[in-house]
Amino acid sequence: MKRPVTSGTETTNPAAPSAPAAPSTPFSATGSAADPAAAPAAGLDGIPRQRPLTVSVEGVHVAVAVAESVPTAAERAPAAAGSVRPRFRPLPARLRRVRPWRLFPTPTGTPFTFGYAVVLAVTSVIAEYADPGLVDRVLQASSTDVAHLAQSPVRVLVASALWIAGGLTSTYVIAFLLVLTALERRIGGWRTAGVFLLGHGLATLATEIPVGLSVLAGHLPESSLHRYDYGISFGVAASVGALAGLLRPWLRWTVLAVFGWMVIGDLIAFTDPMTNWGHTMALAIGVATWPLLRRVSSRTKTGTPEAPRTARACP
Repeated sequence: MKRPVTSGTETTNPAAPSAPAAPSTPFSATGSAADPAAAPAAGLDGIPRQRPLTVSVEGVHVAVAVAESVPTAAERAPAAAGSVRPRFRPLPARLRRVRPWRLFPTPTGTPFTFGYAVVLAVTSVIAEYADPGLVDRVLQASSTDVAHLAQSPVRVLVASALWIAGGLTSTYVIAFLLVLTALERRIGGWRTAGVFLLGHGLATLATEIPVGLSVLAGHLPESSLHRYDYGISFGVAASVGALAGLLRPWLRWTVLAVFGWMVIGDLIAFTDPMTNWGHTMALAIGVATWPLLRRVSSRTKTGTPEAPRTARACP
């Protein structure tokens, strides 16, 4: 049975336009609903309150319930929720971009530094736990002294960079990880390897050639031609100097001041003059690469290539 359609002042039934429509719910003579259960309970949220509306259809008064415009709980919820202030404020965008794990090498982000660090870890374990006599012979063969440099310079320059003087407890281990990781993220693996080897090779030659000349002149004994000289400190010092040129000015001069003070302190102590002068020369070699590194492509914090003119690290 179709429900009557109510409009304004009369009710019509499309199926029977000539006959008055009978209400679907019995009503009393006073116009109120006869079934109390059919009326909605007052005070319940979500159920609109209703008031009777009397309309006349051919002389018969019929009471029709009309919903009042009362906001429901669901309608009031967004306004109430919107008025609640968040307990925690979001971090600034600059802090959200900080990723501490990027300070250390990773296989995908910095493959050269990561692979080199693995090799150094293996050789350090060998030097720590292998037979002392065997380790001594290997280190002697890897030393970049004057005698070995005169016979096979390329071999000993590469072999000497595979060992850490002092083992894994050396302070240059942390400097190696932090400095080379930051440098490789800015200029790439091949350029980082080039800077490291450049400082390692040139600083070694700059300290060993005077020794050979002094032996020839008779100022030093011939035993000076067979001294131990190996490690990564010259390459790390050159990498520190190169990285400083890619940093912001305030951080650049801070890094140079701290590392320079360490080098000067070693020179004042005069415990190993050749090695200490080698660190100073390697740092200067790294600084000398600034013009070249500022013209090449650098990397952003996300590791994507960036044009040199837009790189903030290369003013």
